[in-house]
Amino acid sequence: MRFGLTILFLSAGLSFWPGMASGQAQPPAQPSPREKCPVCGMFVAGYKDFLTATAFKDGAVFYFDGPKDMFRFLFEPAKYWPSRDRSDTASVWVTDYYSLKMVDGSAAFYVRGSDVLGPMGAELIPFAKEDEAKEFMKDHQGKALLRFADVTPDVIGGLD
Repeated sequence: MRFGLTILFLSAGLSFWPGMASGQAQPPAQPSPREKCPVCGMFVAGYKDFLTATAFKDGAVFYFDGPKDMFRFLFEPAKYWPSRDRSDTASVWVTDYYSLKMVDGSAAFYVRGSDVLGPMGAELIPFAKEDEAKEFMKDHQGKALLRFADVTPDVIGGLD
């Protein structure tokens, strides 16, 4: 599937995204009702409050029912879609918890361990603004505030 995306490169210095630099882009179009998460197989259109997306340099976009599955895909894309490699990732998008708008996932703040559950249970809750993430942590018993580069396979595994 192809969408007319302007490429947004992830922040340079992320150890698992070699050679990528930051830029600007628009979020992808909303998924069709038939769009499925490549990690868990759930239809994603019904989970707009937790929707995330990964765009590739060739214009392909993959949608996920939450950040947890998006990160699983980013850590091992070939496991879920054999023709994909993480070096071909152009941008990541997450839905800000308060505004419900898609924001740059590489610049977002993620709260781990809160009492808010996503479609698949325990979830990283994304925010565009650090002060909102910190306030959410206080209100919802969050355990940690993470940046994109802080999210590791161990962090994701600890959510299950």
